Amino acid sequence: MKKLILAIVLIGSTLVNAQDRYSSGMEKAFELWQNQKTTEASNLFERIATAEPDKWLPYYYVSQINTVISFGEKDEEKLSKQLEKAKEFLDVAKAISPDNPEILIQEALINTAWIAFDGVTYGMTLSQENVQLYQKALEIAPDNPRVILSKAEWDMGSARYFGKDVTPYCKDVERALELFATFKSETPFYPTWGKERAEEVLKSCGK
Repeated sequence: MKKLILAIVLIGSTLVNAQDRYSSGMEKAFELWQNQKTTEASNLFERIATAEPDKWLPYYYVSQINTVISFGEKDEEKLSKQLEKAKEFLDVAKAISPDNPEILIQEALINTAWIAFDGVTYGMTLSQENVQLYQKALEIAPDNPRVILSKAEWDMGSARYFGKDVTPYCKDVERALELFATFKSETPFYPTWGKERAEEVLKSCGK
């Protein structure tokens, strides 16, 4: 009996230590990212992902960093490597956590980075794909502020492209802002971005 209790205690201790390593690693990666050390942050998230293959968030953040730094990138070879890596890691995240609205938004952002780089080549096919991704995310999580904001921004961009009024989408941005005040997740390190962006969009809304 003593051996059994000891074994249970040791297993519990190992799990706690592993969780502590995960938490401290994630916190360090976010700190690097906040300090503009994007390569180091991405590499650390990648190492955490390798060590924690059942957790979707480290994979998601590798994808997100490589997508964010791709906007404005002029070097096609560099852009391709970053976005291919973003897609590769996001595909793993999607396999771990299917039908996840945060992952669907991230997939649409990868497409948007390609469109921003070369709208003629990628605009037609990836734009239609984004419409489907945002619609699916909205069906899964109609009260997720990032879903509402991201879809509204996409709809605004499409409206501007076709010379239409963006004002109808301002109410969606307002709703996203309201939801940011109350949205919570029990999952540690769950995405929290978007509130500041929603405030920026709302300021210029309808202009």
